[in-house]
Amino acid sequence: MTRPGRPRQLDALLTRLGPADGYIHLPGDLNPQDLTDLLTSRYGVPRTLVLRGFTDPRVDESSGAALLVPFRDRAVTIRAWAFRDRWIGTGTARDADGAERPVLAAAHRRLPPPLQCAPDEDVDWTERLKGITGWTQPAQRPDADWAAVESRLGTTLPADYKRMVETFGEGAFDGYLELDQEPWTDLAEDSLLIWAGTEHEDLYCWKTDDGDPGQWPVVVRSFDGEDTAFDCGTAEFVCHILIDPHHPYSMARHFDTHHFMSYRETG
Repeated sequence: MTRPGRPRQLDALLTRLGPADGYIHLPGDLNPQDLTDLLTSRYGVPRTLVLRGFTDPRVDESSGAALLVPFRDRAVTIRAWAFRDRWIGTGTARDADGAERPVLAAAHRRLPPPLQCAPDEDVDWTERLKGITGWTQPAQRPDADWAAVESRLGTTLPADYKRMVETFGEGAFDGYLELDQEPWTDLAEDSLLIWAGTEHEDLYCWKTDDGDPGQWPVVVRSFDGEDTAFDCGTAEFVCHILIDPHHPYSMARHFDTHHFMSYRETG
């Protein structure tokens, strides 16, 4: 196998690797970039841990350092993805004879437990969301031109939504809930502004009757046109659906741990 071009071939490689920490050498004629591209299509943009033999000094436990343990100083290029309770890594490393070979690695990922908060506690829900998803990337869209967006829409937007977009950029929570980079106005006649959606065609909106965007409740319009309102902000709502198995739109029933799949292409 020289080109792992299909998901089932990737699954076969991950099965070979097994559930424990470790790595495997791959066939010498395999192009490591092909495997990187395939993993990126499944898990989103990776973090580069090692490039041309130099390890990023910022790499620590929260960003996949466990993947590098078996290679010691032999890693040449290693890129990492966070997926549920595992780190997945691929690239190249030198074998015992000094030959550079493609590798696939995995390591356990320790997840922070969801935090409880008191009713009156001032919670930074975007930071909470980063913890829940294990997000360690730098801000993806720190220079988003909100003045232009808000001018087009004719309204200011909730601050936590803007911070979510700046932090995570284009992509989807658990590869399922897609974060819109600019709200849609398709439901404006119902005073709804759409900020996210799912593959099941549920639309996540704000009810914009209140003049203060910070007070807009979240409304989910289901695929069959039913509206359900939630008295909370955007980032708080996403946190709840990720970790609360009793939420009516819970993703906790389907995923034990959570990640953000970035659509941003690697450079």
